Amino acid sequence: MNISQLFSLAGKVAIVTGGTGVLGGTMARGLAAAGATVGVLGRRAEVAGQVAGEIKARGGQALALPADVLDRISLLAARDRVMGECGRIDILINAAGGNVPGATIFGDLTFFTMTQAAFEQVIALNLTGTLLPCQLFGQVMAEQRSGVIINISSMTAQKPLTRVLGYGNAKAAVDNFTRWLAVELAQKYGPGLRVNAIAPGFFIGEQNRDFLLKEDGTYSSRGQQIIDHTPMGRFGEPDELVGTAVWLASDAAKFVTGIVVPVDGGFAAYSGV
Repeated sequence: MNISQLFSLAGKVAIVTGGTGVLGGTMARGLAAAGATVGVLGRRAEVAGQVAGEIKARGGQALALPADVLDRISLLAARDRVMGECGRIDILINAAGGNVPGATIFGDLTFFTMTQAAFEQVIALNLTGTLLPCQLFGQVMAEQRSGVIINISSMTAQKPLTRVLGYGNAKAAVDNFTRWLAVELAQKYGPGLRVNAIAPGFFIGEQNRDFLLKEDGTYSSRGQQIIDHTPMGRFGEPDELVGTAVWLASDAAKFVTGIVVPVDGGFAAYSGV
């Protein structure tokens, strides 16, 4: 058995939504390093171009796909471009998502004053923004009878955290959707289609930096709380998601579907005592 070949993504075509973000961009670069041609999908066209350019500068293959995961028309345009240039779609990573302040119970905002609109906004961004790419790009995979979808979950889907009401509910729904879709695709379109999720622990990104760190780079009180409940005693580094993403996307995980893999430094395993 050739282990390097087992984990290789050579000849595969991948799309990473949220590829303009810290975690999505890192996974896009990782898939490209494993041999895949990567479509970097995100709302910020300039940043998508930058990430695709970095991949090409390192000898990889990539294309920028300006699109919004909540806009079917832009997603269809992205799908048409990928199919026109590459002829297939083998891997989809749904890394687009995030939180909104209006659905975070903190400070003056209480559960009773949170608006329906704010709650629905964060549900749409994380759940609907995962469902639509799965429908549109997954349809190609179903026709091919092969493909891998990797959704991005969260620790708060498994262990409800204070404050992040909307985000936690949305990611818990992503977990359920991942398992449901894994069964649906395998039973109706064959064992060549797999759906799994990665549940990152706590990583410093654009949205949570000010929440977890002080201006001097030391931990905020919330950041310290998280570190105290993470057995490894630190936040994750974005490239520490790449190995799991490549494994799930490759033939090394050919009989793996319907699971959620924590990459969390032990956070989910720790009871606090």
